[in-house]
Amino acid sequence: MTAFPALAYAHKPGMAADLNAWTLGFAGRTPGCLPSATFYPEPGAPAYVRQALDQGAKIFKVHLQVGDFDPRLPELDGIWGLLAEAGVPVVVHASSVPVPGGYVGAEPIGEVLRAHPRLRVIIAHLGMPEYDPFFALAERYERVALDTTMAFTDFAELGMPFPARLRPALRELGLAGKVVLGSDFPTIPHPYAHQLHALDRLGLGDDWLRAVCWDNGLTMIR
Repeated sequence: MTAFPALAYAHKPGMAADLNAWTLGFAGRTPGCLPSATFYPEPGAPAYVRQALDQGAKIFKVHLQVGDFDPRLPELDGIWGLLAEAGVPVVVHASSVPVPGGYVGAEPIGEVLRAHPRLRVIIAHLGMPEYDPFFALAERYERVALDTTMAFTDFAELGMPFPARLRPALRELGLAGKVVLGSDFPTIPHPYAHQLHALDRLGLGDDWLRAVCWDNGLTMIR
């Protein structure tokens, strides 16, 4: 392992700046940890996002369900534009797992992408269970990718099985640099190694595994 992200996200106003101070400080004293940050629709958000970038943030995370905010809010438009210009990836939890709520689904973040087509968004969990529309976003936008967090594991396949019809697209997107390894470790209901096993048993080939588990993520954070 060359690097790993330690992602945090805010669920109410007044949290994000302090979370950023902690995550950036943690990365500074932890070898291999990527400097990460988050934001929330609130006064001062553009300033602390810019400050996080100035301090070397390499990746951002927002959770539209837990945060319960609309990514299309006018006060976020400048932040999305800033991140698009910086080319820093933003992991966005935009699907309805584990329970529906908030501004989830492909349409809200899809409208953000229509306004900022160069935004580097990583859709968490492959967008499960709404796989199809999020795969469509990854196919439509050059800088949109999907992460594999919990996907294909026994736990996920019980209630949110990956549709066989998307396997060709999964392979093509992975080889094109648009699928990256994700885990949610350590807050997962299975061993970390099971995520890797679940990817391997897909049988999509060594080149695909190498791209998803190594090359694609490394390219995004350089």
